[in-house]
Amino acid sequence: MNSKLILGTVQFGLKYGINNTIGKPKKEEVLSLLKVAYNSGIRILDTAQAYGNAHQLIGNYHKEQNNFKFKIITKFPHQIKHNLIKSKVLEYLDLMNVNTLDVIMFHSFDSFKSNYNSLKTLNELKSEGLIKNIGVSVYTNTQLESLLNEDLITVVQLPFNLLDNFSVRGVLINKLKEKGKIIHTRSAFLQGLFFKKITDNLSIVQALKRHLKTLNKITKKQGCSMEALALSYCIKQNNIDNVIIGVDSISQLNANIKAAAYEVNEEALKCIDNITVENLDLLNPSLWK
Repeated sequence: MNSKLILGTVQFGLKYGINNTIGKPKKEEVLSLLKVAYNSGIRILDTAQAYGNAHQLIGNYHKEQNNFKFKIITKFPHQIKHNLIKSKVLEYLDLMNVNTLDVIMFHSFDSFKSNYNSLKTLNELKSEGLIKNIGVSVYTNTQLESLLNEDLITVVQLPFNLLDNFSVRGVLINKLKEKGKIIHTRSAFLQGLFFKKITDNLSIVQALKRHLKTLNKITKKQGCSMEALALSYCIKQNNIDNVIIGVDSISQLNANIKAAAYEVNEEALKCIDNITVENLDLLNPSLWK
């Protein structure tokens, strides 16, 4: 199952997540973490120019571990000048010490639309072997639906988790797969929300309190951790190709890898799929106050 995991690197360059209490890890810790990830069977990194010095840290790792390189997914800035696209891709390749980018992504659907005329250039870079896939990171089902007939977009990254679940995304995920798209999901832990106590005064916790109680009941009945339930639920989906996880320490990575080995059963899957959050804005961390 570890080969289905993608290691997110936003924590390498930024303090990220509502449960992050230690900030960014040091360079030496990142390099050690990447070694552990690779040795555990994880082969893909998800990064972005916007993630602080994450590109540089990945490049430092690849220089030290030239025979054990990761496939790279990275994202352009939200706005990029059309004539700078190739130079930017070459810059990324050089900085991360790789010969090709597995996926170059638009950081958001809005970025995709505003930079739509760059698709031709990106497809040319694909023909040159500098990139393998073009992707878009989305938030909403409306955005997902808009990508169904975009043939040059071969990878779609979307939120998917215990609350932003199959009842919300399932139909469109199936349609995207029918179109031959590669599906990557993020936000498996909803930025750490699932690990918050339901007594926490954080407004988003209180807004989703009823649903978080339901998830706690499921873990208790299944005799598993919330981490195991959350990761296993995503990994179990046949039409999801890869699941992005974000960690800020080796111990957290090892805990995720252990959790990914858990096999969620059909009873738990049905219970999770029956959870319906009416206000989907509550599942979008960028809208949290």
